[in-house]
Amino acid sequence: MAPVEESEKEKKEKKVDIDMKEKIEQILGEIEALKCTTAAEVEEARIRLLGKKGTITALFEEFRTVAPELKREFGQKLNQLKNAAAAKIEELKANAGAAAGGKNGGSGEDLSRPGDDFPLGSRHPVSIVREEIVEIFRKFGYDVAEGPEVEDDYHVFEALNFPPEHPAREMQDTFFVTNNQEKNPILLRTHTSCVQVRCMETMPLPIRVVCPGRVFRNEAISARAHCIFHQVEGLYIDENVTFADMKQSILLFAREMFGPETQIRMRPSYFPFTEPSAEVDVSCNICHGKGCNVCKGTGWLEILGCGMVDPNVLEASGIDSKKYSGFAFGMGVERIAMLKWQVKDLRHYFENDLRFLSEFENNI
Repeated sequence: MAPVEESEKEKKEKKVDIDMKEKIEQILGEIEALKCTTAAEVEEARIRLLGKKGTITALFEEFRTVAPELKREFGQKLNQLKNAAAAKIEELKANAGAAAGGKNGGSGEDLSRPGDDFPLGSRHPVSIVREEIVEIFRKFGYDVAEGPEVEDDYHVFEALNFPPEHPAREMQDTFFVTNNQEKNPILLRTHTSCVQVRCMETMPLPIRVVCPGRVFRNEAISARAHCIFHQVEGLYIDENVTFADMKQSILLFAREMFGPETQIRMRPSYFPFTEPSAEVDVSCNICHGKGCNVCKGTGWLEILGCGMVDPNVLEASGIDSKKYSGFAFGMGVERIAMLKWQVKDLRHYFENDLRFLSEFENNI
């Protein structure tokens, strides 16, 4: 009987089977000989073998054309090839990590290199002075009280002896939030005296507080004025408080702030919520009273206003003015900072110029 010739289909399938077997053996040899020294080379090898367009992935696509009776055999070989490739990749990855970690513990970074120099920041000069003022009065037994920056007309003006048509209201250029013709309009506080009012309304007597905070006035910005600035105001109410008590307290503060040789003088002044009232000057700490361009040749520098709390203010907050008396004072933080560091332009405190702010790094 004559031999049966193979069909074209059988010849094609047989050729495919032989080619796949050779490819599997070839790739297996490549895997065994594969060497990588870096993580990048390992990843490149993984993509070349097992990626979406890798050689092993392509063999799984060819597996569809394998003769049915050989699928079991070739399926096992392909799975073994894939597992061998994955194991080799993991081995190379571990070796590459160990090689990199020989210097830095496997972090991928060279920890022996010098670190980057990050410059340290500094506290703002206004914050430094404000805290220094507050700490001085803490030593004198004063508590710290704070209140809202957006206030009503009653606490900012009326309770402080500013009647609706009082001419002293013209001293304050106010930012109104609501219509100023309303009965009790909302506004940005022009001083922290409104915090003192809230303390008198709610705190038990005696009262001894300082009130630091930011205030707002509608003023033209210049070297000596700004629409935003900071104040620290103080209030002391008790029985038998006198003007002499106030003077002694301010003298002690001035010597703590500017030095033990500092002297003060008081000049009569006017504030709606105190009577009698005074402006306080300190002896110039630059020329020591001899006269210079900072004190304009006078030997004195103005630092704050003060006075005995007006009885009307006490009564408005429900305090018996016949039994209790007290004094109040207030100072601009920027003003004190200007005197402390001889800064001649108030605007420097608000411009956030790093060259200016870096000068206060040693005052943290």
